[in-house]
Amino acid sequence: QGELVESGGGSVQAGGSLTLSCAASGFPVSRYCMAWFRQAPGKEREGVASISSVNNTTYTDSVKGRFTISRDNTKGSLYLQMNDLKPEDTATYYCAADAWCVGRCCANLVGANFRLWGQGNTVTVSS
Repeated sequence: QGELVESGGGSVQAGGSLTLSCAASGFPVSRYCMAWFRQAPGKEREGVASISSVNNTTYTDSVKGRFTISRDNTKGSLYLQMNDLKPEDTATYYCAADAWCVGRCCANLVGANFRLWGQGNTVTVSS
């Protein structure tokens, strides 16, 4: 299987910014739906953003206008630019990918549709 490794997390004050990176290896990134999910302690995993194999992007309502998902297929990387961070954004963020999740599947941000997952990277936003 392929591998996804997240980086770029850390601690930031509310209103600040962070950029998460996901380095992919072992699979053709350009053909995959790529996504970011997050999970706070004691809470369910939720989809944050996705970018399809044809670069269509979707975002959960809570991050629209603040987060931007992008990909660099030549580098095999996925990014999440997070601006105007809020305490409720505090979570472990996971990079995910799947070749079969296309169209509405990619846009719907359902974790069960993704077969490749990173190890997670923690973001802590203080007030």
